[in-house]
Amino acid sequence: MNIQQQFKLTGNEKGYWFVSKNGRLWLPNGEVPVGGANDFCFNGLLAQPIGEWQGQTAWLICQEMSHSMSSIRPLLDNSDQSLFNMAGRAVQLSEFYRSHKFCGYCGHEMYISKTEWCCLCSNCKERYYPQISPSIIVAIRDKNKILLAKHVRHNQDNLYTVLAGFTEVGETMEMAVEREVFEESQIKIKNIRYVGSQPWPFPNSLMMAYLADYESGEITIDKNELVDAAWYHYTELPKIPEYGTIARRLIEDTIVLCREYDEFGEN
Repeated sequence: MNIQQQFKLTGNEKGYWFVSKNGRLWLPNGEVPVGGANDFCFNGLLAQPIGEWQGQTAWLICQEMSHSMSSIRPLLDNSDQSLFNMAGRAVQLSEFYRSHKFCGYCGHEMYISKTEWCCLCSNCKERYYPQISPSIIVAIRDKNKILLAKHVRHNQDNLYTVLAGFTEVGETMEMAVEREVFEESQIKIKNIRYVGSQPWPFPNSLMMAYLADYESGEITIDKNELVDAAWYHYTELPKIPEYGTIARRLIEDTIVLCREYDEFGEN
């Protein structure tokens, strides 16, 4: 990508406007606004092109608006996943610029690079790049059942989902899958296979998604992480994540395998 620096808007610029501050995005009427800078009184503000969406420039403005500041989760409902990804880029870059105004090594002022996503120290020339935290998410099947858990953070919503966690230093992704599953549920798994990935800017994860099969053990939950966990027949699922999430895709993929088991036997 051709990275471009921030500059003051003249008012003639057009495109989609991603206005972000403190991990939130401006979504008037629940949508990313599109039009000219003058239409939104943006002339004179600092902005940065961060890509394209639907053939138009995607602009980032790091600013709090007086209304309609929201999480980007509603954009998961959009049929085009790239809009959610672009919004995630905007939110993450905005937070990165906000937290890197000064150098962590020498304390001098930082400035934004003209050629890549990074901040540079004006004194010691140190470079800082946006943090991306690799994490795993895995759906586990035992014959015609899927392991679903209610995480502590989802207790109020009564939402059940698959297991997930962050990769640790010195681990492969597959090692992280095995470790997180065992730490949270005390079961062992086998046949781990990669499915796909999803940028997850809450605040800066990259979710690497896997399917796996049950091998051994009885479910014993880590109560610091989970409220409940159990095996569910694919026809009797509790409340699960919304469409657009990688968790929902894993659950849907596992349901297909469960149905095949009931129809054809072991798979």
